[in-house]
Amino acid sequence: MATHRATFWRIIRKKDVEEFHPYAYIAACLNCMFWILYGLPVVHPDSTLVITINAVGLALELIYLSIFCLYDRQKRGRRVVGLGILAEVIFVGVIAIITFLAFHTHTSRSMFVGILCDIFNIIMYASPLTIWHKVITTKSVEYMPFFLSLANFANGCIWTAYALIKLDIYILVSNGLGAILGFIQLVIYACYYKSTPKKGNDDDFVKPKPTEVQHSGAAMA
Repeated sequence: MATHRATFWRIIRKKDVEEFHPYAYIAACLNCMFWILYGLPVVHPDSTLVITINAVGLALELIYLSIFCLYDRQKRGRRVVGLGILAEVIFVGVIAIITFLAFHTHTSRSMFVGILCDIFNIIMYASPLTIWHKVITTKSVEYMPFFLSLANFANGCIWTAYALIKLDIYILVSNGLGAILGFIQLVIYACYYKSTPKKGNDDDFVKPKPTEVQHSGAAMA
């Protein structure tokens, strides 16, 4: 989960979340919770690695969200994070109850939870795309962290390889698509990286005027 270190190190140094959004991290929490449920022995046996990695991932995502809330000066994101996590816990709890009461075999439980895992895994992979409009409009990747995009791509590739080895269709589908989405994010980053206004110093960053961003982008066209 070294994915978000650069983003949150910047937030800590500036003591402000600026225009970063918590949606990707909230989605990641839900994703981790569902995969933990999927990996339980009573749902999908022999999935210790799935449980372990996602448990660690969930803990780290919660730490990142805590840092986000701490430095959210306008306090708009705190409500989103709080309500989002609460809703996710309730939702996963309800799904767990349905899984154990309505399904009675590993195959049926794996299919039910696996399909849900795929849906929310795709949401996690796609959540950073909420910033695409801003990147394309401003021709700046300032708020689309490179390492998040790279990690999404690498994560998708690694889990796809794992799924092929274990012949797990539920892990394969969403992570295969995640690898594709991660690759698209990297392509967009590459397209707009050079047109992104450069910082003279990370601690003394001044945002460029919109006209400067547009002019820089036009020069690259």
